[in-house]
Amino acid sequence: MDESAAIAQLKQGDISGLETLVRQHYFQAVRTAYLITHNVAQAEDVVQTAFLRVYERIQQFDSLRPFASWFSRIVVNDAIKAATRQSLHEVGLADEIQAEMSSDELEPQTWLEQLETRQEVWQALSQLSPMQRAAIVCRYYLELSEAETAERLECAPGTVKAHLHIARRRLRVLLYDLQPAPATHPKPGKLNGGVR
Repeated sequence: MDESAAIAQLKQGDISGLETLVRQHYFQAVRTAYLITHNVAQAEDVVQTAFLRVYERIQQFDSLRPFASWFSRIVVNDAIKAATRQSLHEVGLADEIQAEMSSDELEPQTWLEQLETRQEVWQALSQLSPMQRAAIVCRYYLELSEAETAERLECAPGTVKAHLHIARRRLRVLLYDLQPAPATHPKPGKLNGGVR
């Protein structure tokens, strides 16, 4: 069954149409929520709740617009709320690590370096506010334009630009050691050995 037929079924009150939508959108929705919440269980809860909302609110959905946009707006907003309610803590990358460890393509040293880099990026992302993380996820993971990101986050485009600017500046400082640094430039925030 295709997406439009599944939506038509839901609009007629037949919940079996939800199965098709779950199959098509679950993985990316969980990944998106996870990037914002940094918690696998919380991300799964957000997405499951989002699918229930789809069933409850399907009559509000405009069939002339893309379902993925409407659905991801629900997921992103709920993930922001969940991340804001609960204090953030570091979550291991067990699934990705296990998948990479089973790959024979990488030498152990290369694999360890990539894992270390990923963990540093992950830790840097966890230091952003939930709204800044959501802006980064929408813009760079979901590859949305700034206007689309503003629509998903239900805020003005200028607010998205501000969140992205602050988040990128913060990530630049947090991830400074991962960048190849020319010998002539001091670390951000330091000048001649002193703090600016």
